[in-house]
Formats: sequence, C-alpha cells, structure tokens
Amino acid sequence: MERVSAFDEPLKKLLGGPTAKVMADHLDLHTVGDLLHHYPRRYEERGRLTALTDLPLDEHVTVVAQVADARVMTFNGGRGRRLEVTLTDGSGRLQLVFFGHGVHKPHKELLPGRRAMFAGKVSVFNRKLQLAHPTYQLLDVRDEDEATEAADAFAGQLLPIYPACKQLDSWRIAKAVDTVLPSAGEAVDPLPPSLREGRGFVSLPEALLKIHRPHTKADVAAARERLKWDEAFVLQVALARRRHSDTELPATARRPVPGGLLDAFDAGLPFTLTDGQRTVTDEIFRDLATEHPMHRLLQGEVGSGKTLVALRAMLRVVDAGGQTALLAPTEVLAQQHHRSITEMMGELAENWGLWREAPLDEGRRPGDGRALGGSHRGTKVVLLTGSMGTAARRQALLDLVTGEAGIVIGTHALIEDKVKFHDLGLVVVDEQHRFGVEQRDALRSKGKQQPHLLVMTATPIPRTVAMTVFGDLETSVLDQLPAGRSPIASHVVPAKDKPHFLDRAWERVREEAEGGHQAYVVCPRIGDDTDEAAEKKGKKRDTDEAAEKKGKKRDDAADDAEKRPPLAVLDIAAQLARGPLAGLRVEVLHGRMPPDEKDDVMRRFAAGRVDVLVATTVIEVGVNVPNATAMVIMDADRFGVSQLHQLRGRVGRGSAPGLCLLVSEAHEASPARARLSAVAATLDGFELSRIDLEQRREGDVLGQAQSGVRSSLRVLSVIDDEEVIAAAREEAVRIVADDPALERLPELRTALDALLDKDREEYLDKG
Repeated sequence: MERVSAFDEPLKKLLGGPTAKVMADHLDLHTVGDLLHHYPRRYEERGRLTALTDLPLDEHVTVVAQVADARVMTFNGGRGRRLEVTLTDGSGRLQLVFFGHGVHKPHKELLPGRRAMFAGKVSVFNRKLQLAHPTYQLLDVRDEDEATEAADAFAGQLLPIYPACKQLDSWRIAKAVDTVLPSAGEAVDPLPPSLREGRGFVSLPEALLKIHRPHTKADVAAARERLKWDEAFVLQVALARRRHSDTELPATARRPVPGGLLDAFDAGLPFTLTDGQRTVTDEIFRDLATEHPMHRLLQGEVGSGKTLVALRAMLRVVDAGGQTALLAPTEVLAQQHHRSITEMMGELAENWGLWREAPLDEGRRPGDGRALGGSHRGTKVVLLTGSMGTAARRQALLDLVTGEAGIVIGTHALIEDKVKFHDLGLVVVDEQHRFGVEQRDALRSKGKQQPHLLVMTATPIPRTVAMTVFGDLETSVLDQLPAGRSPIASHVVPAKDKPHFLDRAWERVREEAEGGHQAYVVCPRIGDDTDEAAEKKGKKRDTDEAAEKKGKKRDDAADDAEKRPPLAVLDIAAQLARGPLAGLRVEVLHGRMPPDEKDDVMRRFAAGRVDVLVATTVIEVGVNVPNATAMVIMDADRFGVSQLHQLRGRVGRGSAPGLCLLVSEAHEASPARARLSAVAATLDGFELSRIDLEQRREGDVLGQAQSGVRSSLRVLSVIDDEEVIAAAREEAVRIVADDPALERLPELRTALDALLDKDREEYLDKG
C-alpha cells in the first residue's frame, strides 16, 4: 500500500475530529500541508523586559514579576466573575485582570509567591496601570541565570498572529501548527536546485519553520522571500505550460480575403483609425492567420475604440468563411453592442444585406450550410438574449446552425446547449471579469476546432495582474483615444459638509439639458424590496472581506455611510422629477426592468427623447450616447475606483466637454474621500486601477475561484511584487521551453499537482 506523504495526512489524524472539523469548515484547511501553508498574517513583539516603574501606556510590554495577591471578584449579582492579580518586582506594583471563562486557568496557576513572565498591553483603570488578559509563562526554574535566560527568550520572541475565525482563535491555530511543524522537514521543494542556489534562497523546510516560528525579523524576511518565489514560480510555470500547449492545438487559419466585407467596411469609415487601433489590429490579424488558436487580451482605455477593433477582427473571420460570437455580460450591453455595430457598419446594411435576410446563392435553399463572406455574399448580424420571444429565438438559432449569421451578439444565452454554430471561428468576450471560466469555455467548445479567442476589458490592468490573472494570454494595449474625444472634468461634491454644492450639481444638469445635451444620474441601488435584501447580504460580505484583508475595521467614512441604505434609483428619480429637475424628461433604467422596457428606454435616450437617465451600473460599460455630457454619481464612495472610471467614460464621447460629479457624504479627511479625489484628479485608468486593486482582495488568480473562498496566493501580492513575478515568469518560460512535461523536475510537477486541484486543473485545460 502506497504511503501517504506527511503533507497529505488529514488533520483529523493529528489534531482530533472537533478541531479538524472547524479548520475544514471555516478555514478550508484539510491536510497537514494546508495548515503548514496557512501562514501568519503578522507578528506581535512581546517587547523587552520592562520594570514595573517604567511601564509605557498603550504599548505592549513584557515583565517578570511575582504574584503578591490574587482574588476573584463577582459582579452582576454573582453572575459575573473577575480575577484580579497584583504583581510586584521590587520596584513597583501592577494589576492584572481576567474576566469570564478566562478566570479559571490563571486562578489555579497565579498563586501568591509564584513568579512568571507576563506580556500584554498597558492600560489604565481607576487610575491604576493594568494588563487585561495578558499572556504569561510560569518560571519554576530554581537557577536565577536560567530564569533570566528564559525571560530574555520569552520577551524577544515574535508571536505569530494567524488568519483565524470566530470558532478558532489564533493561539489555538498556533498550537495546532506546533503539532504539525515537524512534518515541514518532508516538504517537496518545487524550485530547481540551480535556481534556488543561484538566488540564495533558504530551503523550503527551513522557510516553513521560519515563517511559523521566527526568532528574528530577518527570519521572517528570508522565509517570505522564498515563499513568494514558490507561489510566483509555480503559478507562472502553470501558465507557461498552458501557453505552450496552446501552440500545439489546431485551429483554422482565417486569412485575408480581398474585396470582402472588411475592405468594404474600411472604405466606408468616416474617420481615420488611430495608430494604436492599427497596431493592435495588425497583432490580432497575424494571430488569426495562424493554424493555432489566438489567445489575446485586448485592454483599452474607456472610449479607445475596442469595439471597432473587435468588429474588424470579426469581419476578417466572416470573410474567411467563419462565424463570430461576441459574449456580453448584460442584455443592455449586448443590445448596445448590436446597435453600435449596426451603426458602424453604415451603408453596408443596405449594400450587403446585413442583419436582414442574406441573399441566397443560386440553387441554395434556406438552411443549407455554406461558407460566409466574400465579395458576392452578405451575412446576418444576429442578437441572441434570454428574453427574446420564441419565434425570434428560433430564427436566430436557425441562422447560427445553418451559417446564415456570421456575427452573433449575445449574453449567457449563447452558452446554452441548444445553441449550435455552423463554423465558429472567433469568440470575443467583453469584460472578462464578469464571466466565470466555465461560461467562456462553454462558448469556445462550440467550434469544430478551437476557435480564436479575443478577451476585451475596459478596466486597465497593471502589468503584474496581466502576468497572473491573464498570464495565459498575449496582451494588446489600446491607450490612445480617437481624435475628437472631449476632455472630462471630474469634481467631488461633498453633500454632507456643503449641501449647496449638491444644489449646484442639479443646476449644472439642468443647464446641460437646456443646452440640448443629456445626463446620467447613477445610484448604487434600485430601491425595491428584493434589492434591499441583496444589499444587506453584499454589505456584510464586503465588510468581512475588508476586515480580513486589512486586519482592521473599515474606515470611518464607510461606517458612517452604512448607517443609512444606499441611495436608490427609484427614490432619486422621483425626487428629481418633482424637485430640482422638474420639467425635464427624467426616466429610469435598471437590471430588473423587463427587457423590452430596458431596450425602449435606451433607444429613446440614444435618440435624445430623454433628458436625464437615472440608472444603476447597468450603464457601466459599452453604452455610447455621444450627446450625453454630464453624469452625477450618488454615494460615489460606495463604488470601486475602476468602476467610477468606467461610469465616467459614458460622458464626453462627443464633441462637447464631459462633466462627472462624484457625490459623497464621507467626511473630508476619510480614506473614502481620498479615493474619490484620486478619481477626480486623473483620467489615467492604469493609475486608478492600481489604487483600486490595493483596496480589494486579490482573489484566486486561477480562474473560477476569483471571488474565491481562499486565494492560492498567501504571501505573494500581484500588486506589490512585480519584480518577483516578472523574474519568475522568465524562469518559467525558460524551463518549460526546455522541458514542457517537466520530466526532469518531478518535484516541480508535484508542486503543480498540489496547486492545480481538480477545479483549477480543469480551468487551465479548458483555457
């Protein structure tokens, strides 16, 4: 029978059932290896030994003293118990206090005459210095030198503070770690010896010992440096192997077809492509012409023209006989993409029969399979969403399976099993972060061979994140705005401190409307009953995650803001219509409206028949109304930095300047206001994305656990550790190129298997 490695031993075997169950249920720790990789999030210093006469208030101290007196006091009619212990060291006196269940053990041990070391934070009660619930260690050695040595060691020790839960305190986790720590010696080292020695890293067993039980801060630094490299390197090897395997997959090359739809489209463009658009398109076209699937990330600033680039790629594929699918996260965005593409195609709608019945070749019946595109053929542009009527949906599905539709734009409805393609050649995923890995892969699996993949995001991504979250994709950056885009002025409106500023904000909206322009007002909540329950649940999760990330409570501004519900679309729209915006055409848009109503509102807003659109973040991406020049974001401190940047990008899309007003009740000195000021101060999305990421959990960078329970990154930060990630990527590429199967590096293969559990392995295999 094969021996189970020490790292794979279930915790139940070593720690007992109850403790192991709590660790599994609340910390997702199941094996010895899991617990050894559950690192302390910080360390407390007990402090050097301090005389009782020199105790500094509000600081952690360690004292060696003798118990002079100990007595149990009762209160609340005898229901409460308090243990008061008086210490002396010959120079002064100090009181200790223990409450509740914490009374029992010290009451038995801290007897008059006993000598011990005590560590805790100095506070004042009834004008006397005290330590509340201090940790202590009895000194029962007889030799004075031995006692002094023990005291010095106790005082200088770094106390690990572990990520814990209500059911299991940090000190109990530390005790459990002590039980399994001997197994650290059996750790399988994933770093190749040449890499480890060349960079001067400590061994993995030594790193695990030092991270859990350091003697000095230098121990912690050496351990963290080594463990960061483990995480970065193993992850980058996984991604490098994925990229390498992609080069082995077959795909249909989609090469240029002169005189086709793309040439006709380019000839009819009323503007000149930017240099950035040409460069990025050339990169995509080169990938499409190869017989291996393209895997490319297109990240572009708000308004940089990503949809235009994607459309040109789609037309290239249609010309070459394939079909294309654009996957959008919401119906509003899918409908907006459909309208935008329709508008961009211009006269081709008439000349080529697009999004109408495509001309039939002589002798061909409807439903026959055929190649698409070419100078004598048209194609359909089809919209497919979950809310479509039965007849329209049936026709759309028929157009896809027969090949009549060369371009389909849709939501999650595209992923359903009943959706079949004739020859899917390109998948475009808009706003990748809004989709799970399975959703993207379900669409890609519909091709006869692996279709080419283009992932688009309007959220600028720092280089470190691109190397991890999107590390299996080649990256193109579109950071040049088209000519004619207007500047956007952004200002913070302190509604609580200066309510007249908010009055002025509504005056500005009215001025824009009276000048022939339009405005958005964005609120974080819809305002119906079902949405309130979701808000409470989401708020709790956000609070818990922030506390875990920072190790402290949220800032005062956030606490203040949560004393009332977030402002709601339905409430604000009604207030504006009968108040400061009375007489203007004010309408609402949110995700729970019936699809036909949402589409009708957007069409009328785009046509200029609505002055002010009060909406949720359903308008965050893709909505393009050049005549909209102003945006007021209510409770702006409740939105993420990148989300505010995306919302702001809905204005200033025409020739008139844009205005974005960030309304907040957060006080001036709060971190929340600082974030809003950062958004107002710059239009640089890359700078703002870094600020945004610093305030959020990084999540699990391997796919479907991105919102995950437990990140695969424990000491590595994709925000701060750019040099480590970049160096690890270089090493990983070199090693995988030399040995793709890692046959000569079995330890690294073992580490990969541990990292890539079943779910993550499926993610990497799918793409």
